[in-house]
Amino acid sequence: MNNYLVLIPARAGSQRLHGKNMRQFGGKPLVGHSIAYAQDNGFSNVVVTSNDKCVLEYAKKVGVEVVKRPDALAGDEAPVVTALQHAVSQLQKQHDAVILLQPTNPLRPKGLLKEAIAIFEQEDCDSLMTVSRNEHKVGTISNNRFIPYNYQMGQRSQDLEPLYYENGLLYIFKTELLKEGKLLGENNYPLIVEHPFADIDIDTEADFKKAELYLKFYN
Repeated sequence: MNNYLVLIPARAGSQRLHGKNMRQFGGKPLVGHSIAYAQDNGFSNVVVTSNDKCVLEYAKKVGVEVVKRPDALAGDEAPVVTALQHAVSQLQKQHDAVILLQPTNPLRPKGLLKEAIAIFEQEDCDSLMTVSRNEHKVGTISNNRFIPYNYQMGQRSQDLEPLYYENGLLYIFKTELLKEGKLLGENNYPLIVEHPFADIDIDTEADFKKAELYLKFYN
């Protein structure tokens, strides 16, 4: 079994939902759900990287290691991979692989992480990401005309070609990839998740309200 590090990036300064990582959701801050998920799955190597003082204090309080993220790596334009690289560089212990849990996905099926790790090790892949089926008829708009992308006009929804999207529930990747500035490698396994929680990714107030409903009815 690999030596895993769980990384939870939770920067300050969200523009669309201010202070979202410390906003109370189901009895704990939003970031607390990803921390609890890792701990409930038996992980002790859990690190929160943030430039938010409140997030760092909370993470310490619940018993996880923290890395103070430089503000230069916490802006809207800064890719998350740079924050993860910085966090790993600050740790003394080396790890074979990283599990990335984003606070914006607070709801995850209970057995998902164990399933993902089993597949990651069995397939000996460079990385793994969770995906879900796209059930929508999508297209582009050009010169005020809608041009279907994944179907033909009049085609039944159930006959659509299967397309999938990253749902963000979790990612696993070898540490070597992170050193190259990558989260996903060429040998990347797409783990299909068919669960309502895959619909939740909190960036706006509407997303937050939707998540509260899902927490109530599906948890």
